[in-house]
Amino acid sequence: MTDLPTLPSRHRRIVRRDLLKLAAGAVAISVAAAWGLSLPVLAQRKKAAGPSEVPMDELMKAGSLPDLALGKADAPITVVEYASMTCGHCANFHNKVFPALKEKYIDTGKVRFIFREFPLDNRAAAGSMLARCAGGEKTFPLISALFHTQEAWAFMKGDPKPELFKVAKQAGFSQESFDKCLADQKLLDDIVAMRTRGADTFGVSSTPTFFVNGKKLAGGSLEDFEKAFAPILKS
Repeated sequence: MTDLPTLPSRHRRIVRRDLLKLAAGAVAISVAAAWGLSLPVLAQRKKAAGPSEVPMDELMKAGSLPDLALGKADAPITVVEYASMTCGHCANFHNKVFPALKEKYIDTGKVRFIFREFPLDNRAAAGSMLARCAGGEKTFPLISALFHTQEAWAFMKGDPKPELFKVAKQAGFSQESFDKCLADQKLLDDIVAMRTRGADTFGVSSTPTFFVNGKKLAGGSLEDFEKAFAPILKS
């Protein structure tokens, strides 16, 4: 069986020039090698930076997959994150920042948090597919588990599937359901559609990218979020 491409030991934020390399085929993104699926490369884009603010009605428009959301639907603040499961900065946010953000703002009804997939490679796509297949209350815990174990499966040499399966078993996957999930071309196509819309419509070109009530957030620390939240919560 053909192995998946090996990622560098430290997965840096992908910048626009890397997207252009992807589009040119310099870095192939494909799950086909291991699971018979095909993850298309991102289309070539203009070099101009994406918008600093996008209309909320457009940002919240229903896509090919339901949003993965936490928090009250009528919260005064909506945070949308575009993330890749193999992004080291995304893992840092979810491991170190998100727990405090959830406790202080999401659990108290001040913030609705929406997680959207933006897979940068085949391993990230596989992780996203598993999180979707877990379903219901198991999805976010599996996302968290995948970020906490990222070093074990995302950056290892060789076949990552055994390590991915170890994590997936925590969410109740059997070997059969694991293999079935990763063979779901329709699910992969829907995740690709979400990634493509994020890039084409909202100018997402790196992960993680955050929008706070439609405004792109510069940074990703708890302090950065609190600075963006303050004027909204005071109004």
